[in-house]
Amino acid sequence: MRFSLSMLALALLAPLPSLGATAAKDATAATLASNQQWLQRLPFEDRVDYETARRGLVERFNGPVATADGKTVWNLAQYAFLEPAQSPATVNPSLWRIAQLNNIAGLFKVTEGIYQLRGLDLANMTIVEGKDGLIVLDPLLAVETAKAGLELYFKHRPRKPVTTVIYTHPHVDHFGGVRGVINEADVKAGKVQVIAPEGFFEHAIGENVLAGPAMKRRAQYMYGAPLPRGPRGQVDAGLGKGVPANATVSLIAPTLEISQPLQRMTLSGVEVEFQLTPGTEAPAEMNIYFPALRALCMAENATHVQHNVLTLRGALVRDPKVWAHYLDQSLVRYGEQAEVVFAQHHWPTWGGAAIRDYLADQRDMYAFIDSQTLRLINQGQTPMEIAQTLASLPPRLASKWYSRDYYGSLSHNVRAVYQRYMGFYDGNPANLDPLPPQAAGKRYVAAMGGADQVLTQARQAFAEGDYRWVAQLANHLVFAEPDNTEARELQADALEQLGYQSENATWRNAYLSGAQELRSGVAAGAGSGGNADDMVRALTPSLFFDYLGVRVNAYNAADSNLTINWRFSDLDEDYALTLRNGVLTHRDLARHAKADVEVIMRKQTLDSIALKQTGFLKEATAGAIEIKGERVKFLQFMGGLEEADSRFNIVTP
Repeated sequence: MRFSLSMLALALLAPLPSLGATAAKDATAATLASNQQWLQRLPFEDRVDYETARRGLVERFNGPVATADGKTVWNLAQYAFLEPAQSPATVNPSLWRIAQLNNIAGLFKVTEGIYQLRGLDLANMTIVEGKDGLIVLDPLLAVETAKAGLELYFKHRPRKPVTTVIYTHPHVDHFGGVRGVINEADVKAGKVQVIAPEGFFEHAIGENVLAGPAMKRRAQYMYGAPLPRGPRGQVDAGLGKGVPANATVSLIAPTLEISQPLQRMTLSGVEVEFQLTPGTEAPAEMNIYFPALRALCMAENATHVQHNVLTLRGALVRDPKVWAHYLDQSLVRYGEQAEVVFAQHHWPTWGGAAIRDYLADQRDMYAFIDSQTLRLINQGQTPMEIAQTLASLPPRLASKWYSRDYYGSLSHNVRAVYQRYMGFYDGNPANLDPLPPQAAGKRYVAAMGGADQVLTQARQAFAEGDYRWVAQLANHLVFAEPDNTEARELQADALEQLGYQSENATWRNAYLSGAQELRSGVAAGAGSGGNADDMVRALTPSLFFDYLGVRVNAYNAADSNLTINWRFSDLDEDYALTLRNGVLTHRDLARHAKADVEVIMRKQTLDSIALKQTGFLKEATAGAIEIKGERVKFLQFMGGLEEADSRFNIVTP
């Protein structure tokens, strides 16, 4: 009886086993021409970002980071191919540019008393020097990379203790490495405080649990986990180079949550002002201003990309209107004061005028995405029509490198705004109940005269460089005839060229991952992937029972009725569960007056089961789990829970 929790879509992105993959192909003449046109569309002669990204460099970091048992977690050497100034034909020149900038890694001095570790993980770790200790902002995703970053800092700066850790928001790349910079014993002893925005813990634990298997699978496409690093594979992730593999992900709960819109504190002799920005890039997020240093940390609310309103891996749709509002508040409050703005991705911006332009442009970008999508919604346009109409930002914004589609994309973001306001249905009754892809594919292929005719049309479109149409057309044939090798090869070729042309790192990764799987199939397994024990232990019983509910096959359990009183003896907490009509519901801190089953166990035992250190049946047999009443019926129910397989097909049925 398996009881694993498929969570942390980002944290567990281990490299997939070798697929024996077919070698990627070269760029076609149409792709070469498309990429060459970008050199005229954007101001590539502007090299300021290259200077800025190197400013304050104390020591460059190139070396690998490994686990205690020698597994590689992070290795920038695999991106050495990015050194040539001119992009190869297989990479969009604009994407090549951000990939080079994200490869400038090491320890940097931001301003007096503030240092950043950049390029050691997907995110940045910032260190603020106090009188009697260090303040660490966002200790990366992995314990191993955070520890390596702190040691690099200590190589050049006085070895003071870390007295405060601040999480700017609850995405795992901003807290998972915390045990690499502090230990929980010091937190419990009051030597270290951990500060986060209100709601942090709930969102940190909950975001990737209920839809965890699907998010993990889609995130592999988004970050290009299965792809080789190179000009025909993964070159970047937009926000940074990528996600660590084999990583140890940790979490230490906050000792203080910031709850006021503006809240001032003195930390290790450093005055700090927190600006809460809920509902922006994350449900719980905050910017941080250091008045004496005239330095503003924008968390992940303003970076050197257009961020995403809806991630490719899946999540709740963000609100760009709220996002723009808080950016404006930051501009008003700090725009005339700040001399440097830095974020927890990319490099800082120095100088008052540049800062004000930067914050105003980022504000205008998200406001544009929201207001212009709504304008076209009210004209009756559908999501794809809106994406076609809003093909670019206004010219001045579009020419700013920090507005480009490296991570989010205008096409995806406007469709996300449509979804936020209107839902997935576009208003056309023909789309109320469409056929699923495989059934539709068979009918389309038949209507077009059969597989040979579809292939003929798709090959002609490919020869003309019409790769978007090839992708749509061949997709019908692949879903109609999954074993049609010619269809899969042609679809892969089209996706590959679309990837080579894409300015967006995550789109490129998705296109190329799809092409690779069409040619070589889905990997047999996902590797060891490190661990996230702290996250499992932090899972509340309520969220655990929500997760159980997701695993019930309602049709199989439709005739089963079961009431359960579930007690965690070490927490002194009771939960009342009801299985009825194939649905499992629960009441927290409650008991049924009369239940079919009484389950008594320790939360610690549940954690061990979730971490696959033991099994539910084993612990029940050994007496660590006490079951009274309808024991057999209860164990049958538990044994019937479905285990998700996160290796499901994406580009084939």
